Amino acid sequence: MRTIIYLLIGIVFGITMFKSEAASWFRIYEMFKFEAFHMYGIIGVAVITGVIGTFLIKRFRVRSFYGEPIKFYPKEKKVKRYLFGGILFGLGWALAGACPGPMFTLVGAGFTPILVVIAAALAGTFIYGLLKDKLPH
Repeated sequence: MRTIIYLLIGIVFGITMFKSEAASWFRIYEMFKFEAFHMYGIIGVAVITGVIGTFLIKRFRVRSFYGEPIKFYPKEKKVKRYLFGGILFGLGWALAGACPGPMFTLVGAGFTPILVVIAAALAGTFIYGLLKDKLPH
């Protein structure tokens, strides 16, 4: 039953991404050229929603679907690591015209060339998994 719930949540998320144009290559292109506020507005609302959601989860000790307490752990303070990862992620986003969430939305909307980007993302993830222990911390 949980799988069906997760599937429905994913479908609603995909429809929301597509209808809000967050999966639009043109909107992403506009964002990176600083020509429109549209994507910054979507990202800003998502950040604010996440902050409020995290606050409420902590405040009311909300439990997961499995009934377990939700725990938050502090992040490592390795600025160079996050800076490099953010730049790499941003470059990939700009080149592909999609971040990981909208990639699957675009497949569902019938934009099959995005399968090349998904294959490259999976290959990159696999290679990272192989090299993770050899990379500087």
